[in-house]
Amino acid sequence: MASLLKPDSESAASEIVREHFRKCKPLRIAGGGTRPVGNSVDAAQTLSTGGLSGITLYEPGALTLVAEAGTLLETIGDALAAEGQHLPFEPADYRALLGTRGNSTIGGVVAAGVSGPRRIQAGSTRDSLIGVRFVSGEGEIIKNGGRVMKNVTGYDLVKLMCGSHGTLGILTEVSFKLLPRPQATGTVMVTGLDDRAAVTALLKALGSPFDVTGAAHLQKGEDGKPLTLIRCEGLPESVGYRSGRLKDMLAPLLPASAELAIESDPARNAGIWKQVRDVEPFAARKGGVWRLSVKPSDGPDVVSEIAGKLGCEALYDWGGGLVWLLADAADGEAAAVIRGAVDACGGHATLFRHNTPGNGSVETFHPEQPRIAAISQNLRRQFDPAGILNPGLMSRVSEQA
Repeated sequence: MASLLKPDSESAASEIVREHFRKCKPLRIAGGGTRPVGNSVDAAQTLSTGGLSGITLYEPGALTLVAEAGTLLETIGDALAAEGQHLPFEPADYRALLGTRGNSTIGGVVAAGVSGPRRIQAGSTRDSLIGVRFVSGEGEIIKNGGRVMKNVTGYDLVKLMCGSHGTLGILTEVSFKLLPRPQATGTVMVTGLDDRAAVTALLKALGSPFDVTGAAHLQKGEDGKPLTLIRCEGLPESVGYRSGRLKDMLAPLLPASAELAIESDPARNAGIWKQVRDVEPFAARKGGVWRLSVKPSDGPDVVSEIAGKLGCEALYDWGGGLVWLLADAADGEAAAVIRGAVDACGGHATLFRHNTPGNGSVETFHPEQPRIAAISQNLRRQFDPAGILNPGLMSRVSEQA
């Protein structure tokens, strides 16, 4: 098992990386350890950012927050809630799904690019991120971006770090723009739609003027019936009006067998969207979990094609653009079927939770097209020329190229 290094300052992290760079020794990079998604990393030592903790700047009036990478997500959530604010992108908690413990850190959220159901309206983690500090693979400390929303200096580099899974640099500090926390939530709930009808309804709602902040479909709700969910958030009167208008708009388009209702209870709504956000329906069940990114209108056909070849169940989010798939096949068999189906429509599929013991030989992330892979590899060489940061985690193939 890799030994753990836990620097308590950015300069200490920089010195550790410099030493590993000089010796060309690989490092596994970790945050809170709640999302171990990726190929296995062959490294004798793990560098944890957990020692870099604390909110360094919070200006509620300016809707901005700066925190060290190891700051717990829960700590940030509590601080923002006290001011009636939140992180717009609704980061998920995958501990139940992945069977992990520990506590999620804000640096880990950024490194993994974790965005929840509100992404369709408020944007992704990248869209809220306005500044970063990180240590490159040579041990150099780099600052990019700013602490106010109007500062877009180095915009591209800020975005590149988000979702790079520690392969371009080790995040030490992140800056965000914030939004006020909604005062009320209303969810239009439709029971009994098949996948195609459900995605059609979701897209109709997203194309409406009613500011939808969540659009999901579960093939099996709590009662085993298909459940379609459309969320509105904001001021109570506005939420009530928009939810009612959405219900009225959808009613004539639904089959007679469909059941239509509005959920306005705060606790019930919070539970419903936590299920979607954290993929809870699959958490306690056996099987591999795949994360598919497709064009929303292609989702039902892709799932149908996969279901014709192996047993699976789907949960659609982002209006159908994100599909979580629970598959009962071995990882290798599932990869061939699932990636074959999404390749045909230009999508991609990530093996989020293994069904086969161990990481095996299946690439976690969807293999990149040669031109994209070349760009990715060139970027990696710019920031980590010796290839010591999480080598192989995102692609074993590129590491061997």
